[in-house]
Amino acid sequence: MGNPEPVEMDDAECDELLQRSATGVLSLSTPESEPPHAVPVSYGYDAVESVLYFRLAAGPNSEKGQLDGRAVTLTVYEEGRRHRSVVVQGQLEETTDEAIATETLAGLERVTIPLVDIFGEPPAEVTFAFYRLVPDRLTGRKETTTEP
Repeated sequence: MGNPEPVEMDDAECDELLQRSATGVLSLSTPESEPPHAVPVSYGYDAVESVLYFRLAAGPNSEKGQLDGRAVTLTVYEEGRRHRSVVVQGQLEETTDEAIATETLAGLERVTIPLVDIFGEPPAEVTFAFYRLVPDRLTGRKETTTEP
Protein backbone atom coordinates (compact mmCIF):
# COMPACT_ATOMS: atom_id res chain seq x y z
CA MET A 1 0.00 0.00 0.00
CA GLY A 2 1.34 3.46 -0.96
CA ASN A 3 1.41 6.74 0.91
CA PRO A 4 -1.79 8.81 1.17
CA GLU A 5 -1.92 11.66 -1.35
CA PRO A 6 -4.48 14.46 -1.59
CA VAL A 7 -6.75 14.55 -4.64
CA GLU A 8 -9.12 17.28 -5.76
CA MET A 9 -12.80 16.83 -4.92
CA ASP A 10 -15.44 17.56 -7.56
CA ASP A 11 -18.21 20.16 -7.11
CA ALA A 12 -20.74 17.60 -5.84
CA GLU A 13 -18.31 16.35 -3.16
CA CYS A 14 -17.55 19.93 -2.07
CA ASP A 15 -21.28 20.74 -1.88
CA GLU A 16 -21.94 17.62 0.18
CA LEU A 17 -19.21 18.46 2.72
CA LEU A 18 -20.27 22.11 2.98
CA GLN A 19 -23.93 21.15 3.51
CA ARG A 20 -23.19 18.51 6.13
CA SER A 21 -20.46 20.17 8.17
CA ALA A 22 -21.86 23.61 9.19
CA THR A 23 -18.67 24.61 11.11
CA GLY A 24 -15.26 25.78 10.01
CA VAL A 25 -12.51 28.31 10.55
CA LEU A 26 -12.95 31.78 9.04
CA SER A 27 -9.68 33.62 8.40
CA LEU A 28 -10.04 37.38 7.95
CA SER A 29 -7.53 39.52 6.08
CA THR A 30 -5.33 41.87 8.13
CA PRO A 31 -2.55 44.36 7.34
CA GLU A 32 0.58 42.75 5.86
CA SER A 33 2.55 42.85 9.10
CA GLU A 34 -0.11 40.92 11.03
CA PRO A 35 -1.21 37.29 10.80
CA PRO A 36 -4.79 36.63 9.57
CA HIS A 37 -7.46 36.82 12.25
CA ALA A 38 -8.94 33.29 12.40
CA VAL A 39 -12.11 32.35 14.30
CA PRO A 40 -14.22 29.20 14.54
CA VAL A 41 -17.65 29.80 13.00
CA SER A 42 -20.88 28.07 12.17
CA TYR A 43 -22.49 28.69 8.80
CA GLY A 44 -25.32 27.68 6.53
CA TYR A 45 -24.62 26.62 2.94
CA ASP A 46 -27.13 27.26 0.17
CA ALA A 47 -26.21 24.68 -2.49
CA VAL A 48 -28.82 26.13 -4.86
CA GLU A 49 -26.85 29.38 -5.20
CA SER A 50 -23.45 28.16 -3.86
CA VAL A 51 -23.51 30.83 -1.15
CA LEU A 52 -22.51 30.61 2.51
CA TYR A 53 -24.29 32.52 5.28
CA PHE A 54 -22.85 33.45 8.67
CA ARG A 55 -24.24 34.80 11.94
CA LEU A 56 -21.18 36.59 13.30
CA ALA A 57 -20.71 38.33 16.64
CA ALA A 58 -20.50 42.05 15.96
CA GLY A 59 -20.29 45.27 17.87
CA PRO A 60 -17.79 47.78 19.18
CA ASN A 61 -15.87 45.20 21.25
CA SER A 62 -15.46 42.70 18.41
CA GLU A 63 -11.84 41.78 17.63
CA LYS A 64 -12.83 41.09 14.01
CA GLY A 65 -13.27 44.77 13.08
CA GLN A 66 -15.16 45.88 9.95
CA LEU A 67 -16.50 42.81 8.11
CA ASP A 68 -18.40 44.11 5.06
CA GLY A 69 -16.18 43.78 1.98
CA ARG A 70 -13.42 42.01 3.94
CA ALA A 71 -11.41 39.31 2.13
CA VAL A 72 -11.81 35.96 3.88
CA THR A 73 -10.99 32.28 3.61
CA LEU A 74 -13.25 29.64 5.15
CA THR A 75 -11.72 26.22 5.80
CA VAL A 76 -14.07 23.30 6.42
CA TYR A 77 -12.70 19.84 7.06
CA GLU A 78 -13.53 16.43 8.38
CA GLU A 79 -11.32 13.69 9.64
CA GLY A 80 -12.29 10.07 9.65
CA ARG A 81 -11.16 7.16 7.59
CA ARG A 82 -10.01 9.72 5.02
CA HIS A 83 -9.36 13.44 5.50
CA ARG A 84 -11.47 15.82 3.36
CA SER A 85 -11.40 19.61 3.25
CA VAL A 86 -12.91 22.52 1.35
CA VAL A 87 -11.40 26.00 1.16
CA VAL A 88 -13.66 28.91 0.15
CA GLN A 89 -12.24 32.34 -0.68
CA GLY A 90 -14.07 35.61 -1.32
CA GLN A 91 -15.38 38.73 0.39
CA LEU A 92 -18.00 39.01 3.11
CA GLU A 93 -21.14 40.93 2.18
CA GLU A 94 -23.48 42.42 4.76
CA THR A 95 -26.92 40.92 4.12
CA THR A 96 -28.67 44.24 4.76
CA ASP A 97 -27.28 45.69 1.50
CA GLU A 98 -30.26 46.63 -0.70
CA ALA A 99 -28.60 45.18 -3.82
CA ILE A 100 -28.61 41.65 -2.35
CA ALA A 101 -31.58 41.81 0.03
CA THR A 102 -33.99 39.69 -2.08
CA GLU A 103 -31.35 37.04 -2.87
CA THR A 104 -30.37 36.96 0.80
CA LEU A 105 -33.89 36.39 2.05
CA ALA A 106 -34.35 33.46 -0.36
CA GLY A 107 -30.96 32.02 0.61
CA LEU A 108 -31.53 32.34 4.35
CA GLU A 109 -34.82 30.46 3.98
CA ARG A 110 -32.87 27.50 2.53
CA VAL A 111 -30.23 27.25 5.27
CA THR A 112 -29.89 26.57 8.97
CA ILE A 113 -27.02 28.22 10.81
CA PRO A 114 -26.28 26.37 14.04
CA LEU A 115 -25.76 28.59 17.08
CA VAL A 116 -22.48 27.52 18.66
CA ASP A 117 -21.95 28.89 22.17
CA ILE A 118 -18.29 29.99 22.23
CA PHE A 119 -18.69 33.52 23.51
CA GLY A 120 -18.22 33.30 27.29
CA GLU A 121 -21.63 34.90 27.77
CA PRO A 122 -25.15 33.74 26.89
CA PRO A 123 -25.76 33.97 23.10
CA ALA A 124 -28.91 36.02 23.85
CA GLU A 125 -26.60 38.77 25.17
CA VAL A 126 -24.28 38.77 22.11
CA THR A 127 -24.97 41.12 19.19
CA PHE A 128 -24.98 39.23 15.90
CA ALA A 129 -25.04 40.36 12.27
CA PHE A 130 -25.68 38.25 9.17
CA TYR A 131 -23.16 38.09 6.32
CA ARG A 132 -22.88 36.06 3.18
CA LEU A 133 -19.94 34.80 1.18
CA VAL A 134 -20.28 34.25 -2.56
CA PRO A 135 -17.15 32.23 -3.38
CA ASP A 136 -14.57 33.71 -5.75
CA ARG A 137 -12.73 30.40 -5.43
CA LEU A 138 -13.81 27.07 -3.96
CA THR A 139 -11.51 24.04 -3.85
CA GLY A 140 -11.76 20.67 -2.17
CA ARG A 141 -9.21 17.99 -1.45
CA LYS A 142 -9.48 14.48 -0.12
CA GLU A 143 -6.97 11.94 0.99
CA THR A 144 -6.70 8.79 -1.05
CA THR A 145 -4.33 5.87 -1.04
CA THR A 146 -2.46 5.20 -4.23
CA GLU A 147 -1.41 1.70 -5.08
CA PRO A 148 2.34 1.08 -5.70
